[in-house]
Amino acid sequence: MKRYKKLIFVDADDTSRAPMAKVIMKTKPLFRPIEIDSRGLVVLFSQPINQKAEAVLISNGYSAKDHASAALSSRDIGEDTLILTMEEEQREKIREEYPEAEDVYTISEFLQMDREVEPVFGGPLTSYGKCYEMLENMISGIVEKLNEEELRR
Repeated sequence: MKRYKKLIFVDADDTSRAPMAKVIMKTKPLFRPIEIDSRGLVVLFSQPINQKAEAVLISNGYSAKDHASAALSSRDIGEDTLILTMEEEQREKIREEYPEAEDVYTISEFLQMDREVEPVFGGPLTSYGKCYEMLENMISGIVEKLNEEELRR
Protein backbone atom coordinates (compact mmCIF):
# COMPACT_ATOMS: atom_id res chain seq x y z
CA MET A 1 0.00 0.00 0.00
CA LYS A 2 1.17 3.52 -0.76
CA ARG A 3 2.08 6.09 1.81
CA TYR A 4 -0.81 8.49 1.52
CA LYS A 5 -0.52 12.17 2.29
CA LYS A 6 -4.20 12.92 1.70
CA LEU A 7 -7.46 11.06 2.33
CA ILE A 8 -10.71 12.30 0.80
CA PHE A 9 -14.10 10.89 1.72
CA VAL A 10 -16.59 11.31 -1.14
CA ASP A 11 -20.36 11.07 -1.24
CA ALA A 12 -23.02 12.53 -3.49
CA ASP A 13 -23.18 16.12 -2.23
CA ASP A 14 -20.72 16.43 0.69
CA THR A 15 -23.41 17.31 3.21
CA SER A 16 -23.85 14.20 5.36
CA ARG A 17 -21.88 10.94 5.12
CA ALA A 18 -18.56 12.30 3.82
CA PRO A 19 -18.33 15.20 6.29
CA MET A 20 -19.30 12.88 9.15
CA ALA A 21 -16.52 10.51 8.08
CA LYS A 22 -14.06 13.41 7.86
CA VAL A 23 -14.90 14.65 11.36
CA ILE A 24 -14.62 11.17 12.86
CA MET A 25 -11.35 10.41 11.04
CA LYS A 26 -9.74 13.65 12.23
CA THR A 27 -10.13 12.51 15.85
CA LYS A 28 -8.34 9.20 15.35
CA PRO A 29 -4.67 8.64 16.18
CA LEU A 30 -2.59 8.10 13.05
CA PHE A 31 1.10 7.24 13.19
CA ARG A 32 1.78 9.67 10.36
CA PRO A 33 -0.01 12.90 9.51
CA ILE A 34 -2.51 12.67 6.66
CA GLU A 35 -4.59 15.56 5.35
CA ILE A 36 -8.24 14.54 5.71
CA ASP A 37 -11.05 16.10 3.73
CA SER A 38 -14.45 15.44 2.17
CA ARG A 39 -15.93 16.20 -1.23
CA GLY A 40 -19.11 15.64 -3.18
CA LEU A 41 -19.72 14.57 -6.75
CA VAL A 42 -22.60 16.98 -7.36
CA VAL A 43 -22.17 20.28 -5.55
CA LEU A 44 -23.82 23.19 -7.34
CA PHE A 45 -23.19 25.63 -4.50
CA SER A 46 -21.60 25.36 -1.09
CA GLN A 47 -23.89 24.17 1.71
CA PRO A 48 -23.42 23.46 5.43
CA ILE A 49 -23.58 19.96 6.82
CA ASN A 50 -27.05 18.43 6.96
CA GLN A 51 -28.78 19.38 10.24
CA LYS A 52 -29.48 15.75 11.18
CA ALA A 53 -25.85 14.75 10.51
CA GLU A 54 -24.68 17.68 12.65
CA ALA A 55 -27.12 16.70 15.44
CA VAL A 56 -25.72 13.16 15.46
CA LEU A 57 -22.14 14.46 15.52
CA ILE A 58 -22.94 16.82 18.41
CA SER A 59 -24.59 14.00 20.38
CA ASN A 60 -21.30 12.10 20.00
CA GLY A 61 -19.10 15.01 21.08
CA TYR A 62 -18.12 16.33 17.63
CA SER A 63 -19.14 19.23 15.43
CA ALA A 64 -18.95 20.14 11.76
CA LYS A 65 -20.71 23.49 12.03
CA ASP A 66 -18.00 25.17 9.94
CA HIS A 67 -18.26 22.58 7.15
CA ALA A 68 -19.00 23.91 3.65
CA SER A 69 -19.62 21.36 0.92
CA ALA A 70 -17.22 21.31 -2.03
CA ALA A 71 -17.10 19.41 -5.29
CA LEU A 72 -14.32 16.96 -6.05
CA SER A 73 -11.94 18.38 -8.66
CA SER A 74 -8.68 17.43 -10.34
CA ARG A 75 -6.89 19.84 -7.99
CA ASP A 76 -7.80 17.56 -5.07
CA ILE A 77 -6.14 14.51 -6.57
CA GLY A 78 -2.46 13.64 -6.39
CA GLU A 79 -0.52 10.42 -6.72
CA ASP A 80 -0.46 10.14 -2.93
CA THR A 81 -4.23 10.67 -2.50
CA LEU A 82 -6.55 7.96 -1.20
CA ILE A 83 -10.19 8.48 -2.16
CA LEU A 84 -12.84 6.53 -0.26
CA THR A 85 -16.44 6.62 -1.47
CA MET A 86 -19.61 5.54 0.26
CA GLU A 87 -21.00 3.56 -2.70
CA GLU A 88 -19.73 1.66 -5.76
CA GLU A 89 -21.53 4.01 -8.15
CA GLN A 90 -19.58 6.96 -6.73
CA ARG A 91 -16.29 5.06 -7.06
CA GLU A 92 -17.04 4.27 -10.70
CA LYS A 93 -17.96 7.86 -11.50
CA ILE A 94 -14.65 9.08 -10.06
CA ARG A 95 -12.69 6.45 -11.99
CA GLU A 96 -14.41 7.55 -15.21
CA GLU A 97 -14.12 11.31 -14.68
CA TYR A 98 -10.69 11.39 -13.03
CA PRO A 99 -8.42 8.79 -14.65
CA GLU A 100 -5.48 10.32 -12.77
CA ALA A 101 -7.03 9.11 -9.49
CA GLU A 102 -5.13 5.88 -8.87
CA ASP A 103 -6.41 4.89 -5.45
CA VAL A 104 -10.21 5.06 -5.43
CA TYR A 105 -12.16 2.54 -3.37
CA THR A 106 -15.44 2.27 -1.56
CA ILE A 107 -14.82 2.23 2.18
CA SER A 108 -16.12 -1.35 2.20
CA GLU A 109 -13.75 -2.41 -0.56
CA PHE A 110 -10.78 -0.78 1.19
CA LEU A 111 -11.65 -2.73 4.34
CA GLN A 112 -12.59 -5.90 2.43
CA MET A 113 -16.16 -5.84 3.72
CA ASP A 114 -19.43 -6.48 1.91
CA ARG A 115 -21.47 -3.58 3.28
CA GLU A 116 -21.78 -0.14 1.70
CA VAL A 117 -22.55 3.04 3.59
CA GLU A 118 -26.23 3.52 2.77
CA PRO A 119 -27.63 6.92 1.71
CA VAL A 120 -29.35 8.75 4.56
CA PHE A 121 -30.65 11.91 2.91
CA GLY A 122 -34.29 12.49 3.79
CA GLY A 123 -34.30 9.70 6.34
CA PRO A 124 -35.19 10.00 10.02
CA LEU A 125 -32.63 11.05 12.61
CA THR A 126 -32.23 7.39 13.61
CA SER A 127 -30.90 6.53 10.14
CA TYR A 128 -28.23 9.23 10.55
CA GLY A 129 -27.38 7.75 13.94
CA LYS A 130 -26.98 4.27 12.44
CA CYS A 131 -24.85 5.74 9.65
CA TYR A 132 -22.64 7.45 12.25
CA GLU A 133 -22.16 4.17 14.13
CA MET A 134 -21.26 2.37 10.92
CA LEU A 135 -18.80 5.10 9.93
CA GLU A 136 -17.24 5.09 13.39
CA ASN A 137 -16.58 1.35 13.12
CA MET A 138 -15.36 1.55 9.53
CA ILE A 139 -13.06 4.47 10.23
CA SER A 140 -11.51 2.57 13.12
CA GLY A 141 -10.74 -0.12 10.55
CA ILE A 142 -9.25 2.42 8.14
CA VAL A 143 -7.03 3.84 10.89
CA GLU A 144 -5.91 0.35 11.87
CA LYS A 145 -5.06 -0.49 8.25
CA LEU A 146 -3.14 2.75 7.67
CA ASN A 147 -1.28 2.40 10.97
CA GLU A 148 -0.42 -1.26 10.31
CA GLU A 149 1.08 -0.26 6.98
CA GLU A 150 3.16 2.41 8.70
CA LEU A 151 4.47 -0.16 11.21
CA ARG A 152 5.66 -2.40 8.36
CA ARG A 153 8.00 0.32 7.09
